[in-house]
Amino acid sequence: MANSHDGFDRAKVLKVAGLIRTLLAGLALAILSALPAFAADVVWRVENPFRLFTDPALTGLHRDAYEQLTDAEKLEPIVSIEHRLMQRSVFGWAHDAYGSTCWDRASARYAPCGSEGGYVNPTSHRVLAQISDPELNEGDCDWAILNGVGEEAHVHVGCGGTAALDIPYPRGARVSVRANGVVIGETDIKVEDLLIVGIGDSIGSGEGNPDQPAEFSRERAVDYGVAPGGIKLIGYPARIGGWKDIGDRAFLDAGPRWLSQACHRSLYAYSTRAAIQLGLENPHRAITYANFACAGAEIVYGLMVAYKGTEWAPDQPDKPQISAVARLQCGATEPTETSYQNTYSLSGLVPELDNIDLATCPREHVRPIDLLMVSVGGNDVGFARLVANTVLANKGTLRKLGGWMGEVEQPAELINLLPVLDLRYKALNRALHGHLQIPWNESDRILLTAYPVMTLQDNGRDACPGGQSGMTVFPEFTLDGELAKADESAGERLDRTMRASAKAYGWTYVERHRAEFAGHGICAGEEAGAADPADDARIPRMVDGVWSPYNPGDFRPYTPRRRWFRTPNDAFMTGNYHIASTVLKSVLKFQSIEWFQLVLASTYSGAFHPTSEGQAVIADAVLEKARAVLAKYERRKGLREAAAVRRDR
Repeated sequence: MANSHDGFDRAKVLKVAGLIRTLLAGLALAILSALPAFAADVVWRVENPFRLFTDPALTGLHRDAYEQLTDAEKLEPIVSIEHRLMQRSVFGWAHDAYGSTCWDRASARYAPCGSEGGYVNPTSHRVLAQISDPELNEGDCDWAILNGVGEEAHVHVGCGGTAALDIPYPRGARVSVRANGVVIGETDIKVEDLLIVGIGDSIGSGEGNPDQPAEFSRERAVDYGVAPGGIKLIGYPARIGGWKDIGDRAFLDAGPRWLSQACHRSLYAYSTRAAIQLGLENPHRAITYANFACAGAEIVYGLMVAYKGTEWAPDQPDKPQISAVARLQCGATEPTETSYQNTYSLSGLVPELDNIDLATCPREHVRPIDLLMVSVGGNDVGFARLVANTVLANKGTLRKLGGWMGEVEQPAELINLLPVLDLRYKALNRALHGHLQIPWNESDRILLTAYPVMTLQDNGRDACPGGQSGMTVFPEFTLDGELAKADESAGERLDRTMRASAKAYGWTYVERHRAEFAGHGICAGEEAGAADPADDARIPRMVDGVWSPYNPGDFRPYTPRRRWFRTPNDAFMTGNYHIASTVLKSVLKFQSIEWFQLVLASTYSGAFHPTSEGQAVIADAVLEKARAVLAKYERRKGLREAAAVRRDR
């Protein structure tokens, strides 16, 4: 009986236990159903991460291209994106972006746009948020934004749709989503906004790559008179439009357009491309970006002393780049300008920097710079003049002129100026820390970019051979192969000086792209029979009413090419810079000036500067370094916040 009784008890116990388990499971399910379980994640991204663009669709163009990249292409995302965008537009992606930025050409400043706080100090960012769970897409959702000061805003949208939320900056907001009064998702949204600034010379400005390049007639040709040597300059491509004479108002109005006309600054500049990419790679990040680089600028005349730019245009800079950046950092507050007698001349070692005026933003109003991208130094040692020495015929008329074409110099002269360049970098370092208030212990936020090699061939040793390949636009342009080799040697010395200065001052030096440019220099083209028409280095000319080798209307300024530098022929077909005929007559006292317009159109239009493709290659190298710098300071920030939490416990 005892055994039977024990069996009865065990069965009863098991039955009761099963009932209890069933009741508990049902009760748990009911409780979980009633509680705000946050069944769905809230996913969000900044609507327009590149704030320079006033139209988010422009940033979206780059995002769409980025999302289409293969894993292999993402190793060099910017040049890969550039290649994809080249397929979309005959005249380049920047053509339509030119008029939709926060750069105000009338005042030559970055104008307030996009939020109440202006451009440099946004008060909010618009983000696009969604519910991640497709099973919760039915019905309407109420998105509540609690901004941290007791105020709450609401956005109503279908649960399967996208909510556009204005999130306060910098504090962020707590966001919750309700469906039928039940909270189905909740998260903290805080946007990371980085200030990225570019300063420097023509490499930094994007020279050679106008936002709206020159467009040419398919039928009309133009003559440029007679060259000094007696060669007739006839049958050249002519701009579109109803102009009558070269250099008249209608002719100039039909010319190329730049974000900054005076500085030949464009959206193709490497710092712009790197900044866009940094915004694309983190959906919770926004980029406030400004570029002040100006073609022709030096450390002295350009960055620390006022310089008016490379072209006669209404938007000439009114301040040195250092002061312009300080003014930007101040937002709505006016910076303080101070005169410095010998602080930056290093007690007379750099006499050009005696008695200069520079601006500084009061510390309580300054917005810190997260990354400063710098390209400068080449003009300080006459690198442009060295190029002129390489391409101008030895006894040509152009050598008798002043300016870029005439002031030629030998490689040895550049090398002799390198100690002076190091002193100028030292003065610049003081200014970057003192006036732009980059902390001395965060000097690696300054990214100095190396100059790409221009004439090295695929093997990385041999320079381009002599000849007129890519330079037939004007009779006196002939590349001297021996001088090209000497120039590259001098360029290597320049690179070593820049690297040593960057190391001495704690800057980040970007140079990976130098090796990548080998084989993509100015001689990487064909004079005839190119497998790809884009690699045809010739300039079209009309002979007996027929264009050869192609119609200028078919020229594509932005297309993949073997050469990543603009040749003089390319420069004529892309930038096509001319000046008013009245100005030219007052400057030069020649009986005939037409031929000199041709020289300007093939040199000051960006000859010997990287193409948009080349700029993208440089940008990828900068991006690699920029990611590392940002990650370093993000880790430091995380450690500080973790330490603060531990202290508060």
